[in-house]
Amino acid sequence: MSEVTKEVILERLQKVRGPDGNSDLVELGLVSDIFVSGGRVAFSITVDADKANDLEPMRKAAEEVVSRIPGVESVMVALTAERKPGSGGAAPQQARPAAPGSDPAKPGVDGVKTIIAVASGKGGVGKSTTAINLALGLQANGLKVGVLDADIYGPSLPRLLKIERMPEPPAEGKLKAFEGYGLKVMSMGFLVEEDTPMIWRGPMVMSALTQMLREVDWGELDVMVVDMPPGTGDAQLTMAQQVPLAGAVIVSTPQDLALIDARKGLAMFKKVSVPVLGIIENMSYFLCPSCGTRSDIFGHGGARAEAEKLGAPFLGEVPLHMEIRETSDAGTPVVVSAPDGPHARIFKDIAAKVWEQVTTREGRQRAAPKIVMD
Repeated sequence: MSEVTKEVILERLQKVRGPDGNSDLVELGLVSDIFVSGGRVAFSITVDADKANDLEPMRKAAEEVVSRIPGVESVMVALTAERKPGSGGAAPQQARPAAPGSDPAKPGVDGVKTIIAVASGKGGVGKSTTAINLALGLQANGLKVGVLDADIYGPSLPRLLKIERMPEPPAEGKLKAFEGYGLKVMSMGFLVEEDTPMIWRGPMVMSALTQMLREVDWGELDVMVVDMPPGTGDAQLTMAQQVPLAGAVIVSTPQDLALIDARKGLAMFKKVSVPVLGIIENMSYFLCPSCGTRSDIFGHGGARAEAEKLGAPFLGEVPLHMEIRETSDAGTPVVVSAPDGPHARIFKDIAAKVWEQVTTREGRQRAAPKIVMD
């Protein structure tokens, strides 16, 4: 089997006409960010922002010619719409207030009733582990759940769910979502090797996120949990401005440094009119497995106090415990590996509180699902 190289990809893309209808994409210099990892290929096509919507057939044509290269197993092509300085047209979209789910400029995702973001102001606070166990907790409480790994630069979902397969070829123009422990899932980690760095510009990241949301067959879901990247950058704004988020859950550890960044994340969601469903204090305390002594390694109660100060619900405390870390690393999250254990009960309780916030804010008549304990 011949090796898939950037040179081969560029050669094939010379067969695709550019926006002017005469010259090809390569001749016009529109192809960039070519990424090759084994049989997985991703690249961007830079176009004028005003014409981006009309050039979707061109994007699909580029995707098609590259997918026919021997050895190519999957292709992701993004249109990176960059407005030139001083060009005419409408101004770039600004964050604007909007009631959750009611803004016509924010179309929903086919088959998905509710979308919740799980975010943190900084990395290293256990956000992804919390997000996947929260999703499994929602599922255990009776909901159909999907998870989108929106952390393009550091995707964790494949390892957390122990999924190593490649995506199936698109059917009717859409990739089929993976399934892990009954969850529908999608991540950039399924398209690239685990140790391969993603060196992409902001527009490429935003386009990839949009594709994973809208060009994946998610089936019918009650709720999609979005594992956001840490911080308050392009990915967060893309989700907040383009998707009708029902709300955001903030994950923090108790110490002051983490809480400073958690405040920034909370403030960002408020600025773009996304309700904050609550704050989770992760790594809240440590219980010695030998003597049972409790140690507040990172302090304690900081997130609860911060929630009270900011008027946000406090959703619960998750301890720093070997079982949670070991099951996450093994791809068997604690909610499924020990569903009747104390840590699974914590996540199920948090999930019930989150869903109660969603149903209350959306004015739904049905009660939040109850925690089932055998």
